[in-house]
Amino acid sequence: MDNRIKDLREDHDMTQQQVADKIGITQRKYSYIETGTQPLTDEILVALSKLYNVSIDYILKQTEVPNRYKK
Repeated sequence: MDNRIKDLREDHDMTQQQVADKIGITQRKYSYIETGTQPLTDEILVALSKLYNVSIDYILKQTEVPNRYKK
């Protein structure tokens, strides 16, 4: 999961700080999530799904199809 999160961030040409600011957490916490040191909360998972416009299943590697986020 951590690699998918990093890949999404890099695909969107964003820094860890930019993503952290957009989802309302510190860069340090985001770094821990991206490296797998800290687990994803439901709130952060939803925020990342919205930010990158992909399904939660895609972030969790339960599918290889990004399926756009649905409200």
